[in-house]
Amino acid sequence: MGLDYIRDPAEIYRLSFETVEAEADLAGMSEAMRRIAVRLVHACGMVDVLDDLAYSPGAAEAGLEALRNHCAVYCDVEMVKAGIIERNLPGAARLVCMLNDRRAGHSGRVEGNTRSAAAVDYWDELEGSVCVIGNAPTALFRLLERMDEGAGTPALIVGIPVGFIGAVESKAELARDPRGAQFITVHGRRGGSAMASSVVNALAFLATGRS
Repeated sequence: MGLDYIRDPAEIYRLSFETVEAEADLAGMSEAMRRIAVRLVHACGMVDVLDDLAYSPGAAEAGLEALRNHCAVYCDVEMVKAGIIERNLPGAARLVCMLNDRRAGHSGRVEGNTRSAAAVDYWDELEGSVCVIGNAPTALFRLLERMDEGAGTPALIVGIPVGFIGAVESKAELARDPRGAQFITVHGRRGGSAMASSVVNALAFLATGRS
């Protein structure tokens, strides 16, 4: 005899999101942000992550419009890119991760910065893009620096890097001054690729009319 557990994937999916909606405080959120919040909780299994969720007014809607306009979606690491369900993105929206580009490794060494930060220099269409950072605080810092340098303004920055060094500070800087972009972040040390990609997945579902 096998162990007693739910085996039907559709039922697991249904019950998971039903549980999140029952336990999470989603009051005051727009429908789009509510969908993001539910998927964010589902990605990490922690309802209290919403206590640290911060976002600008209209952030979800700006990301949704950008995807519908077939924007570039820039990812700081391959794990974030892999976590985004590409087939759900509308039309010609494209996923880009430059971390393994040889130029990033070289320029990172030359400039004395991380490869993740150097890769941001090769995000070539920042204006109107969606930038998704789930791993490297240095990538978020570098993105903000590039915006200060006039490289363009993303439609939405999903800044949820994880870690003990720089994560808290980079997210605080994003929330303090998003340089004209809309933003979504989770304050504190928590974050990661699954959480960051879940935000884009929620937007992609909405953009294409999926549930």
